[in-house]
Amino acid sequence: MNMISTNKLLLAAMVFIAPKLPAQAAEYDIDPAHSFVEFRIQHLGYSWLYGRFNTINGSFNHDPGAPQHNKISVEIDTASVDTNHAERDKHLRSEDFLDVKKFPKARFDSTSFTGSAEEGVLAGTLTLHGVSKPIEINMKKLGEGKDPWGGYRAGFIGTVKLLRKDFGMGYQLGPKSEDMELELGIEGIRKP
Repeated sequence: MNMISTNKLLLAAMVFIAPKLPAQAAEYDIDPAHSFVEFRIQHLGYSWLYGRFNTINGSFNHDPGAPQHNKISVEIDTASVDTNHAERDKHLRSEDFLDVKKFPKARFDSTSFTGSAEEGVLAGTLTLHGVSKPIEINMKKLGEGKDPWGGYRAGFIGTVKLLRKDFGMGYQLGPKSEDMELELGIEGIRKP
């Protein structure tokens, strides 16, 4: 084996046995095409009604080495509510619920994170229907890494339960429909 072949073989071996570099702290833009805010609420106690907000944007900071520095800001276009039923969506946009003309945006801004790089609790302020309240979202990291287009992505899933009346939405739907569950799926693209 000649010297050039030996060097190529050593280089290839180093690539395969070298430890992977840990992910680093970075800022990410939320990818709205691969992120979502979904909700579910009981309908009269007989079934579940599912819906989502189709338009969200924002950014987050992800630091696997110091997860207590993780933070996120998400803005939701309330008029983008979608339950796959046009008349119901029109009612949800009205003054009885979201009142989208008066409150076109909902927003979450985190204030702290406790937990590990893989999961924890994200605390922050949710502003919905003109009311700002502290909430805590249970978060889990789904993964991170390079994408096929030369970028780098990170993704998370979170859940939280809210009382509608805490946000000024007291339209009577029955006792089983006082609270609603939200699920947030966030995928971000690391900023250059």
